[in-house]
Amino acid sequence: MSISAIESVLQQMRAAAAGSGIGAPAASAPGADFAAELKRSLDQVSTAQDTAYARADAFEAGAAGVSLNDVMLGIQKANVGFQFAVQVRNRLVSAYDQIMSLPV
Repeated sequence: MSISAIESVLQQMRAAAAGSGIGAPAASAPGADFAAELKRSLDQVSTAQDTAYARADAFEAGAAGVSLNDVMLGIQKANVGFQFAVQVRNRLVSAYDQIMSLPV
């Protein structure tokens, strides 16, 4: 496959992504979208944890409308999100270590 054919396919993919509303604008920095998405994901995990613990505190205080099922489900969701974030971090560190060990 020639370089012009590859460029043509890439251009078509960019056009399709732009038309569907996904993908990054061409002018943005390559790592900016990843960093923003990572921060957004970590913020979601933090929010889930804060919500779960606030719900647990409300249940302990005897607030009306807060059931034990909701508390346990919220805590487990927050735990799963946190474990996922830890695994992503571990994979990123592993990838970084592999890249740094490559001979130059």
